Amino acid sequence: MPNERQNRYAKALDSDGGASRTKGVNDRRTAVVVPILLSICSCFALVWGVALASAARDRIVDFKVVYFGARCLVEHCDAYNETELLRTYYAEGGERVAKAAEGYRTQLIVASQMYLPSAAFLIAPFGLLPWPIAYLSWIAITVCGVTVAAALMWRIASQYAVGPPLYLMSFALLNSGVLFAGGNPAGVVVALCIIAAWCFLEDRFVNLGIVCMAVSLAIKPHDGGLVWLYFLLAGASARKRALKSLLITALIGVIAFAWIQRISPHWFTELQQNINDYATPGSYNDPGPIANKTVGTGMIIDLQTVTSVVRDDPTFYNVTAYLLCAPLVLFWGFLTIRSPFCRKRAWLALGAIAPLAMLPVYHRPYDAKLLLLAIPACAILWSERQIHASLSLALTATAVVFTSDLPLALLSILSQGFHPPGGASGAAITILLLRPAPLALFALGAFNLFQYAKACRPETENSPGGSSASFATITAS
Repeated sequence: MPNERQNRYAKALDSDGGASRTKGVNDRRTAVVVPILLSICSCFALVWGVALASAARDRIVDFKVVYFGARCLVEHCDAYNETELLRTYYAEGGERVAKAAEGYRTQLIVASQMYLPSAAFLIAPFGLLPWPIAYLSWIAITVCGVTVAAALMWRIASQYAVGPPLYLMSFALLNSGVLFAGGNPAGVVVALCIIAAWCFLEDRFVNLGIVCMAVSLAIKPHDGGLVWLYFLLAGASARKRALKSLLITALIGVIAFAWIQRISPHWFTELQQNINDYATPGSYNDPGPIANKTVGTGMIIDLQTVTSVVRDDPTFYNVTAYLLCAPLVLFWGFLTIRSPFCRKRAWLALGAIAPLAMLPVYHRPYDAKLLLLAIPACAILWSERQIHASLSLALTATAVVFTSDLPLALLSILSQGFHPPGGASGAAITILLLRPAPLALFALGAFNLFQYAKACRPETENSPGGSSASFATITAS
């Protein structure tokens, strides 16, 4: 009898151990298969993006803007001066286009430099390389960075849900062809910002995260600035990391200023002039209805594109957009300051601020890859299996879809020749059909903010994932 009991006990142990081992093997397989799948999605997007760029004769290659600016600076000429920048462009074999051709100026092919000196300083090493090598290197960094950022967000989201996060991330990467082939600095900036957030919240490679956040802020501060603000407000340990990032950014800025000042002593005035030129009515960066009659992969997605339909006056549509966004951001900051840190709330907070960050100021769909930062929040809410789970997935998917390349290209084709009626009904139709991205981002940001506020209520402190331990304690556990 004892031997029989022992045999049954041993079989039970083997059975349980086999199940555990199977689960462990499946987890390890998933950890390998998912990054490979995401990499395949990125490679596919790169292929169709490069094909599109070639068909458009490289006119969507945004990296030209920063490359020839960097090339101009390393040759000690003023990159903020359009005449000197174009001289460098032509010297490198750039295509000459008649100023009147199709309403374009050559400036639209190699745009006037509109990046801060800190960005020019960090990108300057690429200006030392020949164009093909610089372009391929930058594209490789962009593709790898965004793919790694997506994989890290998957690791977080998969702790709560498996299917929806994977579908959303795969769709976002598959629709990144314009970003990957164009090489807009937003790809690198957003990737570094997301990687830094993962490092801070997971308490891994923290020094790397500090550097990533600093570089992201130095190149395009309006992309990751509010994400950085979360860590500044979240608590003592988080604040130290945010301040260290800011210190490095400031150091980069001081060095860049000293360098640029010697080459271009009037850079600030010229930068202001370049920005003003590109924001005049009907110009490339004008959010008004005159310049944004249709949708497309290069459309502006900030809230001004919606408020300008109501009244095409910069003072009105800017102030209105700020008044709509400011209460949400201020309430978000209040919640962050008043609530003890926990990982669940942290991802909900980032899920709220990621879409809201793109609404008050100038952004385009390639900046919206910051929405990868909102997918863990979607997974958290989906795992709760309550009525808000489906709504969270629907809003997140809508925001991802209406900031993705292929859906926007399809919507652009469908809206060709569309002429909305006048009056209030025409304005409403224009907003709904031709300005879907800002509406989707606003809805997602407001919804996630509401869920963040619910998670910050005192009665949720002892709920799963709602521990009120400090930032350092939670991330170290």
